[in-house]
Amino acid sequence: MEILKQRPSRHPWEVLTFALLLLLSSVTLLTTLGVILGLLGDVVEFFRRVPLREFLFAPEWTPLFANPRYGIAPLLAGTFLVTAIALLVAIPLGLSLAIYISEYLTPEKRSRILGILELFGGIPTVVFGYFALLFVTPLLQRVIPGLSLFNPLSAGLVMGFAILPYVSNVAADAMQSVPRAMREAAYALGARPYEVALKVVFPAAISGIIAAIILATSRAIGETMIVAIAAGQRPALTLDPRETIATMTSYIVQAATGDQPVGSTPYYALFAVGFTLFVLTLLLNILAQWIVERYRERYE
Repeated sequence: MEILKQRPSRHPWEVLTFALLLLLSSVTLLTTLGVILGLLGDVVEFFRRVPLREFLFAPEWTPLFANPRYGIAPLLAGTFLVTAIALLVAIPLGLSLAIYISEYLTPEKRSRILGILELFGGIPTVVFGYFALLFVTPLLQRVIPGLSLFNPLSAGLVMGFAILPYVSNVAADAMQSVPRAMREAAYALGARPYEVALKVVFPAAISGIIAAIILATSRAIGETMIVAIAAGQRPALTLDPRETIATMTSYIVQAATGDQPVGSTPYYALFAVGFTLFVLTLLLNILAQWIVERYRERYE
């Protein structure tokens, strides 16, 4: 313990190393602050022109119409619809895969499968978008009448597979962190492998599993190319997965490539939507961190 009470070295190289590590560790925080400051001025200007009440509760998003409306509800509805469909795919498949990886594979096979999943997670999302538009949608149109060419159903299904590694890898890591002694105790009491996985390991790793689900939710909300290509860009306040919709990210893509004059209200609306998306993902990340800290199992 005496060594821990010693004052840190003031050697120039030690000081330089400390300063460099402090700078590198501050990059994330400085980037976040930069994003907030970069958006804040334009967001404030937008709300000077558009009442906050209209932005939150108006049922239409038509910034380029002769009588523009700036209700973000259609964009939020489209975003949450696609996200819900994606999570219905990613959560059951991802958790099942995590249990299989953690409890049934040998260490060698486990590392191999996790590596494949990480490579799968690195596939450009534009590939998933065109796959949803050109392959999945024509298949669904054969069995679902009235399905539009651009629809949230195919985009959500493909997005579910795109975010599946976020659920499976993080959940598998959480399950692997459960002490081996708990498994051995359950086996000694006569539990079967599936009972150990579902009744011992899964509850013990619940904080990490919930964090994995929230991380995947945040990733789905912020997904851009899949929804921009496959879901469409027509804001509509609907929960029908057959209709063309727009999400916050797809509108940002549409507006960023448009010809809105700088300083116009539609121009500032782009920053308001971006700031809303930033706040949503930030809150989800904070929620995930709180859950991990609140429900983390501490093993002595």
